[in-house]
Amino acid sequence: MDIYRIIKRPLHTEKSVSDRDRNKAYHFEVDRRANKIQVKQAVEKLFNVKVQEVRTMNNRTKPKRTRFGPAKIHTWKKAVVTLKEGGAIDLGY
Repeated sequence: MDIYRIIKRPLHTEKSVSDRDRNKAYHFEVDRRANKIQVKQAVEKLFNVKVQEVRTMNNRTKPKRTRFGPAKIHTWKKAVVTLKEGGAIDLGY
């Protein structure tokens, strides 16, 4: 799998910002088929940093109500990447 397709986007939430400041852990939305090893290799090549740990979790589909009737939010995968000492990623915020 191409490294540019594994990492979809960085997540910018209150929890991700506090994790980044305290633990040097960055949150990303990743491809659902990607495993931890592929996520680690993609982050190391894209951002030129050393990764200490990768945690992944699947967020399941949730039913939602819209004005057009019931709908479902897509299933997606989240990865929390912890960097080794001295590493940092500049995400622009």
